[in-house]
Amino acid sequence: MDPTPAPDPMLAATLRQMADIALPPRVSMLPATWGWAALFGLVAIVLAAVLWHRLRQYKRNRYRREALAELSRFEKEVDQPSGRRHAMQSLPALVKRTALAAWQRETVASLSGKEWSDFLEAHAGRARIDGEAYRFFAESEYRPATLAAMDEATARQRLASARQWIEGHNVRP
Repeated sequence: MDPTPAPDPMLAATLRQMADIALPPRVSMLPATWGWAALFGLVAIVLAAVLWHRLRQYKRNRYRREALAELSRFEKEVDQPSGRRHAMQSLPALVKRTALAAWQRETVASLSGKEWSDFLEAHAGRARIDGEAYRFFAESEYRPATLAAMDEATARQRLASARQWIEGHNVRP
């Protein structure tokens, strides 16, 4: 007796007719209509414009970053009286250099005294500084003796005022 059964001719014919499953074509990742392409193009243009604007703004504010870095060095010097005097003597010049970097030289260079403090106040933007700080920036370069006697708390207030003005001044007229 033979253990293998006899092949069925119908089964063999049916198996020969079978084929693999037909897969659908791959789905394209490109937009199917022109509207989606226009939307993607518009989004790309807007993103490029925002990036360009941010880059220009970053470059325009380089003088602020440099002034704030120098101001940070002054803030570290305030602990000792000799460092405090140096920082307070240098602070008005730093504010003036910052203004010279932002505005035309003809507008800023000749200002002193009340005109200088009025200019700082007029262009303070979002900075909230008291009038005493404006007077300090306008008059301290002419009274170096008062800087030597300045206490640490007042010096820190003046540095904070300078930081607020440098960060918040408005360059637009």
